[in-house]
Amino acid sequence: MEKAEQKRQKFSEIKAGLDDAESLIRKMDLEARSLQPNVKAVLLAKLREYKSDLNNLKSEHKRLASANSNQAARDDLLESGMVDAMSVSANQRGRLMMSTERLNESSDRIKESRRTMLETEELGVSILQDLHQQRQSLLHANDTVFLLLKVPYRLHLLTGKFEGKDERKRLMRKGGRKNK
Repeated sequence: MEKAEQKRQKFSEIKAGLDDAESLIRKMDLEARSLQPNVKAVLLAKLREYKSDLNNLKSEHKRLASANSNQAARDDLLESGMVDAMSVSANQRGRLMMSTERLNESSDRIKESRRTMLETEELGVSILQDLHQQRQSLLHANDTVFLLLKVPYRLHLLTGKFEGKDERKRLMRKGGRKNK
């Protein structure tokens, strides 16, 4: 039993070391991104290598921890005298039921997340359509104002008189600046 506990403790220490290494790599990444481009490229390439190495170590640790936990569970089962087929079967059935329940809960969460995503997407489409309609209204209003500004000038051409000539010029200049 002591040997199994020592293994668990070592695996925990290794896991903590891997977590620390990941944290340090993240900090180095942030630090490297704030440096000059010529130095930054070299450091980011090294960081990618470090991340790759760390991921390989994590995978190996996970594989070994899984194998170790399976062996430890087997050893515990045999040491505790639970060799009886009925109790092993009941234990397995209980674990299977718990796993099935967790799987069902995960499926429900995924369905709920998907529903939320679809609702959000619909809302986004609706907002974009509203914005498009508002843009069209503003463009139409702009065109109408511009045409209305031309009416006094056209009347002047027809009648030969134009009383608001200075006002029209001011508005045309202001409208001309907006259109540019």
